[in-house]
Amino acid sequence: MFHVGDKVVYPTHGVGLIEAVEEREVSGAKLAFYVLRILSSEMTILVPTANVKRVGLRQVIRPSEIPKVLEILRKNDLEICPNWNRRFKDNLERIKSGSLYQVALVLRKLILLQKARSLSFGEKKMLENTRQLIISEIAHAKGIMEEEARLLIDETMAKA
Repeated sequence: MFHVGDKVVYPTHGVGLIEAVEEREVSGAKLAFYVLRILSSEMTILVPTANVKRVGLRQVIRPSEIPKVLEILRKNDLEICPNWNRRFKDNLERIKSGSLYQVALVLRKLILLQKARSLSFGEKKMLENTRQLIISEIAHAKGIMEEEARLLIDETMAKA
């Protein structure tokens, strides 16, 4: 499915580079793994090739998909759950889905919530993490520096 040198997205961690495909013995069985280096943190993750769909590993979005992400970031008519615990759990599930559209929805909801009241520590951390995930992927999709992508995101959300 993926090849050495491909840039992929690992949910919750962001854009990574497949550096190798290795075979390792686990519980007496030989399994193939993608060796994935997360570009923002230099963390290395081993992903069993058979579990790619289950963990949500996917290709970086195409540049043509960026306008849809920006459209989500402009929405003001989002329903926000008043229950903190349920809202946090729902947002976490959206992030784990691996979909950049879902991550953008979480970011937009947290921005709107932050305008209405102060966020909890966990939600502030989630806001920064989702913002960085979006910035990083857009930068890689467009082939631009992260600072340019950050400005694009900030300008988009400021206009909303």
